[in-house]
Amino acid sequence: MAITGGTRGIGRSVAELFHDRGEAVAVCGRSDPEPALPPEILFGRVDVRDREALDGFVGKVVEQWGAPNVFVNCAGVSRWRAVEEIDEAFVREVLDTIVRGTLWGCAAAAKVMTEGGCIVNISSLAGKRGSANNSVYCAAKFAVNGITQALAKELGPRGIRVNAVCPAYVPTPQVLAALAEPVSPARGQDVEQYLEQFAATQTALGRLSDAHEIAEAVYFLASPAASAITGQCLNVDCGTLPQ
Repeated sequence: MAITGGTRGIGRSVAELFHDRGEAVAVCGRSDPEPALPPEILFGRVDVRDREALDGFVGKVVEQWGAPNVFVNCAGVSRWRAVEEIDEAFVREVLDTIVRGTLWGCAAAAKVMTEGGCIVNISSLAGKRGSANNSVYCAAKFAVNGITQALAKELGPRGIRVNAVCPAYVPTPQVLAALAEPVSPARGQDVEQYLEQFAATQTALGRLSDAHEIAEAVYFLASPAASAITGQCLNVDCGTLPQ
């Protein structure tokens, strides 16, 4: 299997879970993994906004192990900004990484993937509902869900399934740093306290999902147990948005 954005956060948890269960794993990211990944995991330095570089990464996976049976698009960036403060650089950073990166990843996988393969896109509840100061990120994740549904129809006749996972807050270092920004929903409040209040008041289970639980959902969607599931954007959010 191969995963973009697999050096940290949710992506790293996905990579480690598949590796621990005996899968050959390749990851790519813009920076070196820290801490280091197990030596069996193939790493490529790739900016997913660069389609040629992403195609090259998939080509190396094919050379090493053959066509990946699972491809996970996880590279992304989470930032809040009021609409009147949005500039071109901010839009490019968020939309190009999430939307173009997901499209290029899906395209690279589709070129080589054979019947029985699957693509899983890491989306967000922000792809299903809007929130203040989050218009660009919401636009990007709504697009990811649309890509997921469209490609399920497009690639289904070839026996390739395409699904997405939609978490709420997952307290990775990247999310914690983004929440510390003044225009985030925490609004200057202690981030840990904000997340505790959110979990208590907004989730059905009174807690947040962790990165391992997101990885388990990806593993399930990639497994034969999910052979009839495609085109779905699955909430893994402890009941924040029951559907």
